[in-house]
Amino acid sequence: MLSTNEFKNNMTIEFDNNIYQIIEFLHVKPARGGAFVRTKLRNLRTGSIIDHTFNAGVRVKRAHITRNRMQYLYENGPSHVFMNNETYDQIEINSDIIKNELNYIYEGMNVEVLIYNNSEVLGINLPDNVVLTVKETEPGSRGDTKTNALKDAIMETGLLVKVPLFINQGEKIVVSTHDNSYVSREK
Repeated sequence: MLSTNEFKNNMTIEFDNNIYQIIEFLHVKPARGGAFVRTKLRNLRTGSIIDHTFNAGVRVKRAHITRNRMQYLYENGPSHVFMNNETYDQIEINSDIIKNELNYIYEGMNVEVLIYNNSEVLGINLPDNVVLTVKETEPGSRGDTKTNALKDAIMETGLLVKVPLFINQGEKIVVSTHDNSYVSREK
């Protein structure tokens, strides 16, 4: 059991028959009344974010989440196959669980798979930036560097990204997984 005084960002807790990750928290001690902890929690099963206030000293159960480094292998109908890099065990993850992350992963990519109680797969963690190949875009134009004009580019995974005019088909670029934005060319 874990007291609200021990809360930290990114800690996982079991609360209200769900598994939550603490996004942020704030200890509040008003002049009158008892202290409390205001939190913002992400439901690891649904991805929804809630605000909840705990009374100070309340105890909640800590959720033990295993983070396994795995390699994405291939799509198998409605699921996707991942392989543990150390034990070579393979697991299948349903597309519904990782539908947002599918825009950023490609065969052979290493990701962190989140597993609760060694049985329930909660999803995958992506790095902040990923390198993707431009599959389709209009031909690049030279010399137009004064304006910050952008054009559409479709990546190898099907993701649509706004890129500068000088990016051409077949180039590898760095894309932010937080907001689908172009970061730079691959170095």
